[in-house]
Amino acid sequence: MQELEILIDVISYQRFKNLFEVNMAEKKSIDKIESELQKGVNLAKCRKCGCMKETLELLSNSPQIAGYADLFKCVENWLSEMQDIEYQCLGCKYCYPAIAMNIFYETFPETILRSPDHIVNVQNQTWPPIPGEYFAFCEGQNCPVAVSTLSNAELAEKIARIKPYGLCIVGKTETENIGMEKVIKNIITNTTIRFLLLVGKDSAGHFSGETFIALWKNGVDENMKIIGSPGKHPVLRNVTKHEVESFRKQIKIVNMIGCEDENKIVGEIEKLSREVKTCACKFGSWKINREEISAVEVIQAEEPEKIEMDKAGYFVIIPQLHRNIIVVEHYSYNNELLHVIEGKDARSIYWTIIKNGWVTQLSHSAYLGKELARAELSLKLGFKYIQDKA
Repeated sequence: MQELEILIDVISYQRFKNLFEVNMAEKKSIDKIESELQKGVNLAKCRKCGCMKETLELLSNSPQIAGYADLFKCVENWLSEMQDIEYQCLGCKYCYPAIAMNIFYETFPETILRSPDHIVNVQNQTWPPIPGEYFAFCEGQNCPVAVSTLSNAELAEKIARIKPYGLCIVGKTETENIGMEKVIKNIITNTTIRFLLLVGKDSAGHFSGETFIALWKNGVDENMKIIGSPGKHPVLRNVTKHEVESFRKQIKIVNMIGCEDENKIVGEIEKLSREVKTCACKFGSWKINREEISAVEVIQAEEPEKIEMDKAGYFVIIPQLHRNIIVVEHYSYNNELLHVIEGKDARSIYWTIIKNGWVTQLSHSAYLGKELARAELSLKLGFKYIQDKA
């Protein structure tokens, strides 16, 4: 009996020790995440960067940090310090949000194992099913080439204007995760595409072109991380392994990364098109079901059945071209003037209104943002502004 009690004590101690060590390791990681993000937020360039904003929003919505109140509070404060996004990524050699997210995913690997919850039928939808910045020209079996111009959006437009024979779709792919996921889904829902041609300059830091090549050659690991990618965060969260394998089997990647000569690119597209006609057998045999792809359910927007008035009052927006400012008057519903706000841009005005609690309905905030943006445009472009109905 005594030996059994000793054994139970040993097991209990070991469990406590293991739990303690896990908690200490998590705490150390959380501290490191907080340190990296704080360094980034201190920099003006990071406060205007899409990388930083996306990272903060992901963490803010993650239940994993809910138990770490200090970090959660910091993330909320940092989000409030973010400015208008001027660029998605600068390709910095040391990217604070990327480092922070890599630590987060290593500490909480279960957060990257979420598979899409919804399956939508795209058989009767217009191709391509996933929206993005691209130009599509699918005309049946005579267009087997998809082109990614990587970080060069202007190059995509130039190629689209030329519309060479054999081109199915062309567009940029700047990021090694969301951008690539859209390409994967659009390609596997079109059986005519056999080549993915990579051209233009690769996006610094993200290396979406090199990541495409790594994905095609190596696939993904158990955490949906692209094996061998040089990108900072090459984790695919919105595609399934089946979709990745379908993509890898369907196409051949042609590497012309760095080339921005339209004539050379057009020549390669036409050459690849002839290659399919002369020897389609060279790509091997494959049969993939493209009837369904994983996606978040699309909800159709509807007009509101009933508009609830904001108890905090209503606003009258008056752009003054001669002063180059926007004047906003805040009234109560008995038409008493409560406040007058002046500003040169929509953002500073709506933040002032929100900060002071002069708007309490989400729908009213959305309306106010829309109208202030129109008013700001009227100052810049010189057209007459007429305030829209709520």
